[in-house]
Amino acid sequence: MNEENLDVTNGCSKVRTGTQNEAALLALMEKTGYNMVQENGQRKFGGPPPGWEGPPPPRGCEVFVGKIPRDMYEDELVPVFERAGKIYEFRLMMEFSGENRGYAFVMYTTKEEAQLAIRILNNYEIRPGKFIGVCVSLDNCRLFIGAIPKEKKKEEILDEMKKVTEGVVDVIVYPSATDKTKNRGFAFVEYESHRAAAMARRKLIPGTFQLWGHTIQVDWADPEKEVDEETMQRVKVLYVRNLMISTTEETIKAEFNKFKPGAVERVKKLRDYAFVHFFNREDAVAAMSVMNGKCIDGASIEVTLAKPVNKESTWRQHLNGQISPNSENLLVFANKEEGHQKTLGKPPSLPARLNGQHSPSPPEIERCTYPFFPGTKLTPISMYSLKSNHFNSAVMHLDYYCNKNNWAPPEYYLYSTTSQDGKVLLVYKIVIPAIANGSQSYFMPDKLCTTLEDAKELAAQFTLLHLDREHNLFSLDLCRRIWRK
Repeated sequence: MNEENLDVTNGCSKVRTGTQNEAALLALMEKTGYNMVQENGQRKFGGPPPGWEGPPPPRGCEVFVGKIPRDMYEDELVPVFERAGKIYEFRLMMEFSGENRGYAFVMYTTKEEAQLAIRILNNYEIRPGKFIGVCVSLDNCRLFIGAIPKEKKKEEILDEMKKVTEGVVDVIVYPSATDKTKNRGFAFVEYESHRAAAMARRKLIPGTFQLWGHTIQVDWADPEKEVDEETMQRVKVLYVRNLMISTTEETIKAEFNKFKPGAVERVKKLRDYAFVHFFNREDAVAAMSVMNGKCIDGASIEVTLAKPVNKESTWRQHLNGQISPNSENLLVFANKEEGHQKTLGKPPSLPARLNGQHSPSPPEIERCTYPFFPGTKLTPISMYSLKSNHFNSAVMHLDYYCNKNNWAPPEYYLYSTTSQDGKVLLVYKIVIPAIANGSQSYFMPDKLCTTLEDAKELAAQFTLLHLDREHNLFSLDLCRRIWRK
């Protein structure tokens, strides 16, 4: 073993127990042929593995692992994760004391192996009563830039960002729903690497940086949802954006039926975007190539395949903009008018459960309607007799959560302020009387909303996240907030 590897094992001796010792790490390295190096608060096993030739695995091959016992190390963890496939690199985050920090990143050689790891190791009981969480991890190369003058064109924003930061690849700008000659006041800037994006964020983040005399808002853009190829091959719904507010569902259906009459099953339009459902996937794919870039009512539309919602998604998403229900149960591209939305997906949809249990989640309740026939027998019930997956609202989940813990209902207190452009912005403070004298007397999100419903949902979601953390009810998609920042 080289001196670097010996230093790694010696660095853990401070917290050494029977669970792990220097000999165990050395035996692991000798058995596998992998090197191990500790740097910048993390310990890297592999990267690359022995005999590896060529570039590192592509994007999507890495998973995040959370809720690792602090006294568990590579000699126990690597064999578990090798069950899913060949490990390219295992990065365990370390404390100065020698304990791990409770999470790690595992990069496999293929995307299929990473997906298998998520399927078989998410909620895996790594030790008696200790369950780990596993989800996909992606490098973020995109920044959200808010408070951009709405009259600026894409080319102007691109040129300006290239002047003030390095590594800019592209800028994504969306036109206003009400005035297609203006942007929505924000843009997404794509960089050549995560490092370039991180350096740009570091330069711009203090909050005093100005573009065209305006102090801009800067943050990481939320990632697009990854959907596996097999699922996408079954999609027969198109997402259509950049529509005029005045364009009707009937007009959209008629336009998309032109290339093949009767191909469209139905259309659902929401403000300046719509979902076009086809009877057959082949017709949807053909229509996408024909209709992308076409003009409807004077607006040049963009057409893509809609992305189905990942059924494993839960409450732990970035709380970073207005939240609205996802009525079509589809993930698409940014579409919230005037919202400083940091994601290229729809506003985060509210899932049908709080995934707080350690056992596999209950199946999601199908959201649809059934005919109500005369004479159908009805039985009065309490909402609290239902299971949590019957609820689709954070407000209802919070009420249900309090009842199950024998707490009094949550108390909501509404506050408002006015934005620079005169809009009334709202936020709720939530008090849980049963724990008001504890470590936190109230819960209030750090985001403001333009509608009462969104403000209440956001506050309830924020409270659930904190209750989840404080009461040790681990819902895995905590990992969706973990980035290499």
